[in-house]
Amino acid sequence: MTRTARALWFTSSGNCEIRPVDLPTPGAGEILVRTLFSGVSRGTESLVLAGLVPENQRAVMRAPFQEGDFPWPVKYGYLNVGVVEDGPANLLGRTVFCLYPHQTRYVVPADAVTPLPDSVPAARAVLAGTVETAVNAVWDAAPLIGDRIAVVGGGMVGCAVAAVLARFPGAGVQLVDTDPARASVAAALGIGFASPSEADGGLDLVVHASATESGLARSLELLAPEGRVIELSWYGDQRISLPLGEFFHSRRLTVRASQVGTVARADRTYAERMALALDLLADPVFDTLITGESDFDDLPEVLPRLASGELSALCHRIDYGRAHDR
Repeated sequence: MTRTARALWFTSSGNCEIRPVDLPTPGAGEILVRTLFSGVSRGTESLVLAGLVPENQRAVMRAPFQEGDFPWPVKYGYLNVGVVEDGPANLLGRTVFCLYPHQTRYVVPADAVTPLPDSVPAARAVLAGTVETAVNAVWDAAPLIGDRIAVVGGGMVGCAVAAVLARFPGAGVQLVDTDPARASVAAALGIGFASPSEADGGLDLVVHASATESGLARSLELLAPEGRVIELSWYGDQRISLPLGEFFHSRRLTVRASQVGTVARADRTYAERMALALDLLADPVFDTLITGESDFDDLPEVLPRLASGELSALCHRIDYGRAHDR
């Protein structure tokens, strides 16, 4: 008997739809996962939905289990938590995280999933991929005890970085964003908050995640001599202009890219980085980053609203409970 599932596909600019999918029978070394929750990575998925992945970056931007080719139609996404329904005994019945798109059930190699620690609830674990990005950024940033730090851009990734940096000994961390509503998120994380015009200067380190030209320029302005910006934003096909005169040379500033596709430490593997991200998610403070939830069947209507900003969210969680009742 052919087993089927349903998946979200990006079909044209601003449009997506749920399509049926035929599932293969799990072979040796494979597992069948029933999805419990997935998360919308708003920044990246908005670019994909708008068809703004540059042609020369399409191979780099492919999600691990993406189907189709950019710009459309593509099955895209990478924040998925589910239960193993078929597979080896050591995984059967386990709740796992996988870099898989929005789909009700799926078959993947057993080594493509990471079992959740008992201390991490499935509903929070949708943040694992984002916290993994934050861990990588902090490894790239290599902060020192007592550093003065800002995270510019209080979106999903920026807040995840701020949550990780908030644990760093002796560091003074400030979240900087144009949206005053992010002050409550910063307070929950135990760090300061400021608008771009009121942010503290003289900083040792700025992590930039606003994906705006003005945000990156302001990040440079906030730095002390020898300071550095870790650039986490991805701009798609947009070109960015920077003030590389002014203080850039006289203060000997640095801009360094950080991208989760490469592990920022040679002594760690992808699996070890993901396991660390899940361990960090045992802290319930990360629940602050989940600010909205919808049913799977509502995704074709919800995702364009997230992309346009009509729905404001850090991590928007997708619940599959009703989807499995169909």
